[in-house]
Amino acid sequence: MAQPPLLQTGIGVVAPYDFALDRELWRWVPDDVSLYLTRMPYVPLAATVELAIHISEPALVARGAIDVLAVSPLVTAYACTSGSFIGGLVGEAALVAAMEDAGAPAAVTTSGALLIALRQLRITRIAAVTPYTEDLNEGLDGYLAEAGVEVVASAGLGLSSEIWTVPYKTTSDLVRDTDTPDAQAVFVSCTNLPTYDLIAKLEADLGKPVLTANQVTMWAALTIAGRNAVGPGQRLLETR
Repeated sequence: MAQPPLLQTGIGVVAPYDFALDRELWRWVPDDVSLYLTRMPYVPLAATVELAIHISEPALVARGAIDVLAVSPLVTAYACTSGSFIGGLVGEAALVAAMEDAGAPAAVTTSGALLIALRQLRITRIAAVTPYTEDLNEGLDGYLAEAGVEVVASAGLGLSSEIWTVPYKTTSDLVRDTDTPDAQAVFVSCTNLPTYDLIAKLEADLGKPVLTANQVTMWAALTIAGRNAVGPGQRLLETR
């Protein structure tokens, strides 16, 4: 006898137009949760500060939140690190407010989720690894400093396009080279940078949490929805 389908909890995801890692987001999701993804309109810009400023516009993010309202997600996430940190804490809060004003029952951004995760783990000093150019790295450092988080070491790959093609080894080597003893954790930025299979191994080797953009986004959204993220060996997911 066929089993009835699982009742699904919905999570909305608003992503930049060039987001390429839908499958990675699904890996954190239990079987009774569905992701409803939508993308922002295309613009002919490289992944620079100019693009980050453009995609930090609350009206654009709100438009994405409206696009998934018909399927009634319990929470909507804006899955973009640079677009949610470039305006500082005020800008990040404005994005959450815009999604909720548009009808999302609850909302979270990647950069906001990072701060929630750091508070959960009681971490105030991190090393930061990014695919970004230096000006975007400075934006991330400034956002974290405003939130009381010290970036004790940072490094970027200097990329402005096709970030989703970066091999795992490149990212893993950069994390190992950037980590320092005084960093309580390492954060790997950008939702377009693949990281799922790296986290548990790096945490075991470094002896500290390794947080990534897609990980914190999905963890926070699922927590708000009353569900647990799936990620064996990932320290953040083991905290309650």
